[in-house]
Amino acid sequence: MVSGKNTLETFYEKSRLEFVMSVVLLSTAYLAPVSYYVLLAGAERAMIEQFENYQKQSYRNRCIIAAANGPLVLSIPVQKSLPGKNLIRDIKLSGHGNWQHMHWNSLVSAYRSSPFFEFYQDDIRPFYEKKYKYLFDFNEALREEICALLNLETRLEFSTTYIGQSEPPGQGTEAIKRASREEESKKTAGRGTEILDYRNILHPKKQRLNNLLPGSYVQVFDQKFGFLPDLSVLDLLFNTGPEALLYLMHKQ
Repeated sequence: MVSGKNTLETFYEKSRLEFVMSVVLLSTAYLAPVSYYVLLAGAERAMIEQFENYQKQSYRNRCIIAAANGPLVLSIPVQKSLPGKNLIRDIKLSGHGNWQHMHWNSLVSAYRSSPFFEFYQDDIRPFYEKKYKYLFDFNEALREEICALLNLETRLEFSTTYIGQSEPPGQGTEAIKRASREEESKKTAGRGTEILDYRNILHPKKQRLNNLLPGSYVQVFDQKFGFLPDLSVLDLLFNTGPEALLYLMHKQ
């Protein structure tokens, strides 16, 4: 295990050119954290894994926002899976607890006094009114809308097969070279392309990559809690509006 200011934390600042010329590999995520969108904004190409196994208690079905009582986790309930491993693209949403209504009310309560909530609310609300069958489809529809609101135009693809686990970025990650098991992945990502695998690095229970984050911005409850880093991208969007993309690109 690497500790301190490790290669994961210093990767972005030391390897900007290399980063731009690589493919960033991500999991699907529900209203992903700011760091996820920093990666999208900085990458020439990004790929979202759709053949991995579903992981509980990850950003795949939860996000964190700043509420009146501090950080608040919004978790999407999913239907109980069959015994064994289940592909993320096959995970079905559950209607338990009317979660869409509850999540939207939480967003309204947390951000209605933010500078740009009224500007963006009509773009976000429909996702909490329309019924979706699969978690992956819901996440990706939201991500696509958020990228449009951010004017973020990263070339993005979906994996056509499972991409085997790579070493963490900055620790010698190379292009996919496993000729048999990952030949299809080579075709997807491009031969000779370096894969920067963040699928299991960006995680609510793991060390935050602070050096990936540009810095602070004004938040609704910062006088009460101080700046809360790496919350859901909606926190950034509702608080900074059109300047959000500049923040993600370290140009604010």
